[in-house]
Amino acid sequence: MPAGYVIAQLKVTNPENYKEYVEKVTPLVKKFGGEFLVRAGEFQIFDGETNFPRIIILKFPTYEKALEWYNSEEYEPIKQIRLDNSEGTNIIIKGI
Repeated sequence: MPAGYVIAQLKVTNPENYKEYVEKVTPLVKKFGGEFLVRAGEFQIFDGETNFPRIIILKFPTYEKALEWYNSEEYEPIKQIRLDNSEGTNIIIKGI
């Protein structure tokens, strides 16, 4: 089965409150079998532009597991912390 990837591009609007999201999301990602591949590392833009300087890439064992994590009751209150303290885009994509 192909892996599932979560790709997020964010701009944190309230860094102090966003710290709570970082603390709470990590163990939940692990609980669903996910791992962080990229978490706001140094980067350079070569083509185009972005308004979202924080890039996160997660890998889950399957696409379905990534969807299960994102739609879980456990993630719902944690997701709200992210939504309240950042703006950006998130996608879940099936790997090859």
